[in-house]
Amino acid sequence: MQWVKGAWRWVNALCGTGRPIGLVRRGLWGILFAIALTLSLVFQACGGDTLTDNSPLTGDDSTTSLENRNPTEADSPPEKDALDDALDQEHSGDKPDATPIAMVEPAVPVTGEAVTYATVNGESVTGYLARPTNPDSETLPALITIHEWWGLNDNIEAMARRLAGEGYTVLAIDLYDNQIATDPNQARDFMRGVMDAPGPAQDNINQAADFLKTEYNAPALGSIGWCFGGNWSLRTGLLLTSELDAMAIYYGQLILAPEALDGLDMPIIGFFGEEDSSIPVQDVNNFEEILTNLGKDVDIHLYPDTGHAFANPSGQNYDEAAAEDAWEKTTAFFAEHLQS
Repeated sequence: MQWVKGAWRWVNALCGTGRPIGLVRRGLWGILFAIALTLSLVFQACGGDTLTDNSPLTGDDSTTSLENRNPTEADSPPEKDALDDALDQEHSGDKPDATPIAMVEPAVPVTGEAVTYATVNGESVTGYLARPTNPDSETLPALITIHEWWGLNDNIEAMARRLAGEGYTVLAIDLYDNQIATDPNQARDFMRGVMDAPGPAQDNINQAADFLKTEYNAPALGSIGWCFGGNWSLRTGLLLTSELDAMAIYYGQLILAPEALDGLDMPIIGFFGEEDSSIPVQDVNNFEEILTNLGKDVDIHLYPDTGHAFANPSGQNYDEAAAEDAWEKTTAFFAEHLQS
């Protein structure tokens, strides 16, 4: 990976000549990022498997790319089936009902509205934007908020308002093409649709960052997501290495390739349950150890006797004590790294 680091230094030097950073740096880094990961990584989702040093890149959650798989192999490799089964178990009987964490009123009055923030594959993408009604400044730090596997439903919008009440411009993005799941089977299918073809979601996130910086002059940018969105919060850090200032991951499937994680330059906070069968504790410990060894600013919290989706804005797996503790740590983390 030394050639990638050398190329990245060249990109930084090029951007230092006065060219538009958003156009030059991200465009060139995007090319380098794709090439490097093609050699070593498999991106994962809430229902995907983890990345290891020897994992090749695919656009899905398998350990073998769809393009390179033998056509006689099953459409869904065993690893993906096993992880789908783990998610099915974690969400068995689940419903996208509002949880207490999404029902708390914001700390200050907040205004929310639907906004068009991107165009992906020729189609407009609508998200939900929330910010304080009477902000202390017109240039607030911003958060990209990524929905759980249910989609951008009313509970995610409520969570965006609550986050906005802490002093942020919050954009809740939509990675499901305006689809919202009402049962676990739908949610799994929507999630798989994104993970089997992640390119549009990456484009979506890049444009979300541009929207917040150009339309709202955000001086700092963070990301947060739950479950499926937790993994995509991590991916956001890999996509926006030079632009993201803080990242929060709520039990998203983890990437364990040091080559990829070495590109993360922002502080990271993560929340996981020890009883989460879809994300083994060993993966969480390995993730923290790799980041620590790479010299990254990482703060991981593991909650005992707690399963998957314990702080989701939607669902039946809510754990009050763990969710409230994670919320307090999350708001303190963003205040330190985005508002100070």
